[in-house]
Amino acid sequence: MRPARVFLHLAAIFCLAVLAWPENASEAITPRTPIRLFNGKNLDGWYTWTRDSKYEDPKHVFSVVDGNLRISGAEWGGVATRKMYRDYHLIVEWKWGGATHGERKQKARDSGILVHAVGEDGAHTNTWLESIESQVIEGGCGDFIMVGGRNKPSLSAEVIEGENNQLYWREGGKKVTRDSGRFNWYGRDPEWKDVLGFRGKQDIEKPTGEWNRSEVICARDTIRNIINGKVVNFASNSSQTFGKIQLQSEGAEILIRRVELLPLKSRSK
Repeated sequence: MRPARVFLHLAAIFCLAVLAWPENASEAITPRTPIRLFNGKNLDGWYTWTRDSKYEDPKHVFSVVDGNLRISGAEWGGVATRKMYRDYHLIVEWKWGGATHGERKQKARDSGILVHAVGEDGAHTNTWLESIESQVIEGGCGDFIMVGGRNKPSLSAEVIEGENNQLYWREGGKKVTRDSGRFNWYGRDPEWKDVLGFRGKQDIEKPTGEWNRSEVICARDTIRNIINGKVVNFASNSSQTFGKIQLQSEGAEILIRRVELLPLKSRSK
């Protein structure tokens, strides 16, 4: 083989190795002071990915309007931090817009906060990073969902079992480990239906147009979901403990005014 071809061959192998190289935990940032991830002006520190347009955004699915991050929901995908984080208290303040799209036009407004997101962009159904999801959906805010990619993330939670083998978080319940599916927040309505505007009897998130606060506290291998000041779900033994943070676009318009990381044990304000 000629020297030039040998060089190109080795360079190609090196590039593939770099692309496949797993994330290094030492590169994950642990907040020592508050970190304002969204500056209210632009998407500095973030990048976008959609199933249809990859790193481009011709439909302006992700934009900053009047100081808010607007995710239109018109394409399926997400906006992710360029850096990785671990051991933090994440605060996301959000509200539903009005528009819904595509296959979810008449279904419950849907989005999500993906933490410990790793691997290749679009690894899950060519859409999201491999991660643990703190669900944001009408009637199901605070559910845990394991979002698989090259690997299958796993969590353990204390639960009780409802109809159709649905698992609901309940402190002191039977401890179950899963690497797919979900752990429902404790008050998810057993009669939940995937319909636009669904409201359950115990729902804590506010109706469309009102601001909500989702908090995700990641401490070592535990994750705690808090909705509007109420702990709604808790899991341990997370197989993933660091990674990017990705906010989903999933068929519904959502506005976000705050994305901030606090050091652990800090009180939200």
